[in-house]
Amino acid sequence: MKPIYILNGPNLNRLGKREPDIYGLTTLSEVEQMCRDAAGERPVEFHQTNSEERLIDWVHEAIDSGAGIIINPAAFTFTSIALLDALKMFKGPIIEFHISNVHRRESIYHRSYVSMTATTVMAGLGAEGYPLAVKALETLISRGMR
Repeated sequence: MKPIYILNGPNLNRLGKREPDIYGLTTLSEVEQMCRDAAGERPVEFHQTNSEERLIDWVHEAIDSGAGIIINPAAFTFTSIALLDALKMFKGPIIEFHISNVHRRESIYHRSYVSMTATTVMAGLGAEGYPLAVKALETLISRGMR
């Protein structure tokens, strides 16, 4: 069974401490455990980086061996054409995930490069939305969606 990739971008290692009024008090390690629990038997590759290069390397791994991607690219959502180009090569479903509702925030958060290739977007559900994204990704994979 191919793994799902759950990829997290810059500053998400600070979950639980960073702007709790926006991102809540749940830590990234708690998010990882929620995702693994939600995935059940499905293997999970769970990663976080502050490096655009490393994030793209993990997308390349997923291209070769992943069933689906959940990606919270954080600031790279709005800046990285290189990340968009890497994600466009992935043949399976991609969920773009954001803890906050980016559309209720400042206008700099309203244009996502990732949305140009994502199968769907989930935003505003808090960290507790990650396991919902895992379940949604399983549905997309089972339906053979891209």
